[in-house]
Amino acid sequence: MSKNYNFLYLRRLGIDTHQEPVVYMRQDCHVCRAEGFDAQTRVRVTTDTNSVIATVHKVTSDFLSHEEAGLSEAAWALLNAQEGQKALFAHPAPNDSLSYVRGKIYGRPFTTETAAAIINDITQGRYSDIHLAAFVTACSGSRLVNGEITALTEAMVNVGDRLHWDKPLVLDKHCVGGLPGNRTTPIVVSIVTAAGLTMPKTSSRAITSPAGTADTMETLAPVDLSLEQIRQVVQDEGGCIAWGGAVSLSPADDILIRVEKALDLDSEGQLVASVLSKKIAAGATHTLIDIPVGATAKIRSQEYAEELASQLVLTGQHLGLTVKTVFSDGNQPVGRGIGPALEAHDILQVLQRKPQAPTDLIDRSLTLSGHLLEMGGAAKTGEGYRLAKTILESGKAWAKFQAICKAQGGIRTPGKAPYTYDVKALNSGYITYINNRLIAKLAKLAGAPAAATAGLYFLVKLGQKIDKGSILFTLHAESKGELHYALEFLKTHPDAVRIEDEAI
Repeated sequence: MSKNYNFLYLRRLGIDTHQEPVVYMRQDCHVCRAEGFDAQTRVRVTTDTNSVIATVHKVTSDFLSHEEAGLSEAAWALLNAQEGQKALFAHPAPNDSLSYVRGKIYGRPFTTETAAAIINDITQGRYSDIHLAAFVTACSGSRLVNGEITALTEAMVNVGDRLHWDKPLVLDKHCVGGLPGNRTTPIVVSIVTAAGLTMPKTSSRAITSPAGTADTMETLAPVDLSLEQIRQVVQDEGGCIAWGGAVSLSPADDILIRVEKALDLDSEGQLVASVLSKKIAAGATHTLIDIPVGATAKIRSQEYAEELASQLVLTGQHLGLTVKTVFSDGNQPVGRGIGPALEAHDILQVLQRKPQAPTDLIDRSLTLSGHLLEMGGAAKTGEGYRLAKTILESGKAWAKFQAICKAQGGIRTPGKAPYTYDVKALNSGYITYINNRLIAKLAKLAGAPAAATAGLYFLVKLGQKIDKGSILFTLHAESKGELHYALEFLKTHPDAVRIEDEAI
């Protein structure tokens, strides 16, 4: 390396670039000039032991010396770099798969080969966030047809690790989202595994919602398990509730989720590929997909819900996965808690059979568990709900949940936010409309999911009669600033909950 002249000494800058590897270089340093690096150029950074492709950001001040290159936290971690370490800088090989993304933008469909090339390059870090944004946008809306969805799903499975179970039947479930507080997974996994079935559940963190299953479960037990730990927990307890991002199951999806979150975009086809690639990678043979339908849910019409269900089932068939879909009410939040810790408190109330446990969360969890028990052969058709209820009410589900938490590293008690504010009804009447999107936005402005105890505690349901001054919901925040931020938003969006004189 000492015989090369295109080197600089590495410096850790402590800059969070949203997981994108970034290298900071003086625009007048000898490497920048000699290699012709411009801002946003993709460069390969190589040390004696590691290599990473990063995006160039140019520095025009004396912040860096002419002999230094600064690294973002993401680049530093990927390189496993040391302060002052020497690194070489060069142009990476041309990224040919970007031409397939451009082709898609102009109407050329993805094939099995082009989808595989794109997903492989994404996984290898060859796409900058700008390139990823272009790919996500090219796939957004209804721009992907069934063949493309199957190709992307298969490509996403192939670039990552896969779990294999020595069992003929392995169950999984997923909700397509868009419904605040709908945290059924920990309850369902506990019921299904208590019945003796196998359910290794890997879940995502929030993309555009106030909490993902992994965010909520993390307030109750460790979720960043290795593949070996997942195998051991499932071997011991029949199931787990882990964060999929901690392991390399469909790793391209975790990269794409980060950009989808920043853009606040969900592609229909990418949603199918995302969901099913993770189910297949986790070793599932049968999966249940919950599709909430409502005016302010992610899926707004029954017609679209049926199209999505058809795509999920068809793609699953092509890839050897049995998929069953169920449609559920998406017109209002589920349970009371919205935000990681608040949702965790709901889960505990249900599993512990507390009198104040939210009945809608209980019913949804039993419905989904019933379907899975029937799919797994533990219950006859039409009898799954009853068996699920028996398991929950007997305390077996709570015992199983505690055992799973212990196997994952120990059960935790979710915390509570230090700052709260009660939002009250300005008039009496009936709750006729709840805007899920505004409610989710409020919870996020209050700090969820990054602040685990932040969010909303929702107290009303559609059709409920309330008096003036009744509490509609309570905002929870970990700082006064975030609480005020959410309240300022509420002032300009007072229609999050609509109260009218007559019930609809």
